[in-house]
Amino acid sequence: MSPTGASWLAVQFLAQLLAGFAVGVVYFESLRRTVVRFTARTGWLEPAALTAGRIAVAVAVFAIAARVGAVALLLCFAGFLLARHIALRRSRRAG
Repeated sequence: MSPTGASWLAVQFLAQLLAGFAVGVVYFESLRRTVVRFTARTGWLEPAALTAGRIAVAVAVFAIAARVGAVALLLCFAGFLLARHIALRRSRRAG
C-alpha cells in the first residue's frame, strides 16, 4: 500500500515542523546552560563553545530547510518558534 499524495505531503510537513521543534529544544536548552555557566563565572571558554555550537547547528538546519524550499523553511521556523514559546513559559514558571 503506497501513500497518497496528500498523506505523503502531510508526513513531510509534519517532519519539517518536528525538525524545527527539535532544533529549537536543543537550541534553547543550550542557551539555558550557557546562561548558567556565565552566571556561575566558571570561565568563558565553555559558554563561548556552547554559543558557537548552538548558532552553527541552527544555521545549518535552516540552510538545509531553505534549500528544500520556502514551505520547508517556514515549517521548520514555526517548529523552532513553538520550542521558543515552551522554553519561555518554562523559564517564567521557574523564575
